[in-house]
Amino acid sequence: MKLLRKPLGGHGLVHDITPESAGWTYVGFKLWRLAAGESAEGMLGTDEAIIVMVEGKAAITAAGTDWGVLGERMDVFEKTPPHCLYVPNGSDWKAVAETDCTLALCLAPGKGGHEARRIGPDGITLTQRGEGSNARFINNIAMEGEDVADSLLVTEVFTPAGNWSSYPSHRHDEDRFPEITYLEETYYHRLNPAQGFGVQRVYTEDGTLDETMAVKSHDLVLVPRGHHPCGAPHGYEMYYLNVMAGPLRKWRFVADPDHAWLM
Repeated sequence: MKLLRKPLGGHGLVHDITPESAGWTYVGFKLWRLAAGESAEGMLGTDEAIIVMVEGKAAITAAGTDWGVLGERMDVFEKTPPHCLYVPNGSDWKAVAETDCTLALCLAPGKGGHEARRIGPDGITLTQRGEGSNARFINNIAMEGEDVADSLLVTEVFTPAGNWSSYPSHRHDEDRFPEITYLEETYYHRLNPAQGFGVQRVYTEDGTLDETMAVKSHDLVLVPRGHHPCGAPHGYEMYYLNVMAGPLRKWRFVADPDHAWLM
């Protein structure tokens, strides 16, 4: 499996990840970069979705409702809470860009258990996790503490320059609740300044998977299994949008035994 997915271009549909193209079962991810006046739309079928306005503004209709203009931050590194929308399976949706914008569509199997609703910016607070060079800052969009989706877990993370994130190394690749849950995961990366790069390693303890990637703005990393830490070099802060899903909407992980002492 190719874990590092480069953008398809600089405009329009930039990422189009399906379970089939990823070689797994649950997670899909699409990303558009639109100019003002342009649009994106779709029909969800069996998937539920969370639309995340990464940056910019768009007028959105979905599930038979006009949700008005969503979005506030014009640059993701403003770090303000995102405007998002949950859309249940079987629904159509359309977004018309009011400004240049970046729009993510996070996808996973829907079960008809939740109605369409706004998520954020109210109720999303930038929260520190970790200390020292392991400190990073989280905007939880739809983690398990909020009953807003059937399958999806979605969050975004800001990692200061010189710091590490998704660290100490941990994995969530076994369906053995409550000790650990099986969750596929995508990382959509951005760097500030935009010409920077970050590093992400995806590896298993037995060494059957061990890949280290240099990631640039708008790159996507697939995490099918194993540990998946990432780091931001001096001078460049890192953002990523995470999408996770599996058979159970719970986030339980175990640390790499070599690094568990850091927990």
